[in-house]
Amino acid sequence: MPGFTTRPQLRGDFGMVASTHWLASATGMSVLERGGNAFDAAVAAGFTLQVVEPHLNGPGGEVPVVFKARNGSPRVLCGQGVSPATASIEAFESRGLDRIPGSGVLAATVPGSFDAWMLLLRDHGTMSVREVLDHAIGLAERGYPVLDRIADAIRTLSPVFSRHWAGSAAVYLPHGAAPAAGSRLRNPALAATYRRIVTEAEAVGEDREAQIEAARRSWSQGFVAEAVGAFLAGPVPNGVGEPQQALLTAQDLADWSASYEDPASASYGSHTVHKTGPWGQGPAMLQQLRMAEARGVGADAREGVSADFVHRSTEIAKLAFADREAWYGDPDFSEVPLKELLSSDYAAERARLIDDGRACLDPRPGSPGGRTPFEPPVYLPGETPGDRTTGEPTVRNASGVQPADLRGDTCHVDVVDSEGNMVSATPSGGWLSSSPVIPELGFPLGTRAQMFWLDPASPNALSPRRRPRTTLSPTLVTRSDGEAVLAIGTPGGDQQDQWTTTALLRVLNGVDDLQEALDTPMFHTNAFPSSFHPRETVPGDLVVEPGVGEEVVEELRARGHRVQVANEWSLGRLAAVARDPESGELRAAADARGAQGYAAGR
Repeated sequence: MPGFTTRPQLRGDFGMVASTHWLASATGMSVLERGGNAFDAAVAAGFTLQVVEPHLNGPGGEVPVVFKARNGSPRVLCGQGVSPATASIEAFESRGLDRIPGSGVLAATVPGSFDAWMLLLRDHGTMSVREVLDHAIGLAERGYPVLDRIADAIRTLSPVFSRHWAGSAAVYLPHGAAPAAGSRLRNPALAATYRRIVTEAEAVGEDREAQIEAARRSWSQGFVAEAVGAFLAGPVPNGVGEPQQALLTAQDLADWSASYEDPASASYGSHTVHKTGPWGQGPAMLQQLRMAEARGVGADAREGVSADFVHRSTEIAKLAFADREAWYGDPDFSEVPLKELLSSDYAAERARLIDDGRACLDPRPGSPGGRTPFEPPVYLPGETPGDRTTGEPTVRNASGVQPADLRGDTCHVDVVDSEGNMVSATPSGGWLSSSPVIPELGFPLGTRAQMFWLDPASPNALSPRRRPRTTLSPTLVTRSDGEAVLAIGTPGGDQQDQWTTTALLRVLNGVDDLQEALDTPMFHTNAFPSSFHPRETVPGDLVVEPGVGEEVVEELRARGHRVQVANEWSLGRLAAVARDPESGELRAAADARGAQGYAAGR
């Protein structure tokens, strides 16, 4: 519905923060008000998200960041930890597994978020370790409000916590029971971990960079790594109580650090969109934008959500995500033909496959340069448990699947300051449902290795010290003169680069109100392998919000889409900030979906 918004777009010229939780946005704004820049604010907000959205991310997880400093070029900070040195396809096949499980310590990769946030702070921020951790420590010590979704997740996981994961029970079952929605929940062990990091950082003296380096050592080589190593020294129960011997060790933490790299980029009209490399799914957005331009889909986006727009966007997404499975992986290990995949000629060739009158039900990976694509196995939902209606946590009760099959999700934060520094970050992993909380540290490890395939033919095959092809996908947009004008993103796993693409097409085709762009009815397809265990595919699937309208739904079904109508306001939790380089005006918006994301600014 063009012109409709759930809340006003924010406008100002001092600074803007938009995130998936109001406390993270408030934290970022507090840092800006105290003289910090966009990088300081993003780091502080990121640590706050670890505390207040523990069902969606945590210190044991990871974060990719796409950013542009005032006078610099767009860059990517890779906070995606790698697989353990002993991780191999054989290690899982010897355990009788054909896919890496989604729960338990077997799927743990190196926790990457802490080092990434510290590196960003050191090189682009202005504040100290204490200043950026202050809000997170306070919330962990004093408590934070329990959202309905946190309460639901903990209640569903209560049998796992009480029977198998004592460390998790100590944090998330205070007084032996799940916290009620609206109550306050504390994590004193995590607060103590961060307080000790601050103490050890300040023990080296007053130099800010020296303190940050000391904090990084405390994590990767000091007491944090030691506690992780000790916890994993013996078998650790998974969600059904089966003992697992982890592959991750303290040495794996010591051997890895976050790193910078150039983004994958593609032009769209007079703008350039910047994403992570193919170790993330970000280039799938760039492929979609290229095909959308080839098919003239942008005009449809500006006018609203028509059957033509949804149909063409969905068919474009199917082609892009088929290529994701066929070609994407860690480019340090796999030859990814990214230049060809992102070329205009290849996009035009792929876009010609789209039939405007009929949905395609089969995967159609491309063959750039005549190469033969990898085609993964197809696991249908009836064969294995799975729920891909949204990217939110999959909460089940006793009549459904084991609580151990709970999926986590993701957070997002965007920041821009008056100097033009702009940051987009998508923290995730280390969910409370992933594995047991390490008692000494107050957080669990992640399960990002579940995204590897156990097939050496895949560009995303498991091997030692390799980045899994993640779904985490922040977005930065610059205009022709290189000035950053937009940062945008959402949680949602495989859906991130579908929902964000819908909103971005609207913004780049003339919808000036960011809130209107985010509030547009959303949709996505699951007609490709899920990145999460059990890796199911739903051929012909198309999930839409009711806001697209009954006539659109019926027309899409007539074209052969297998349409699921989701609950109202259930697809996505987008956030965005923008800057006009001429006037200096800043704007921000946050999705009303989920009733927790907010923007702050002035």
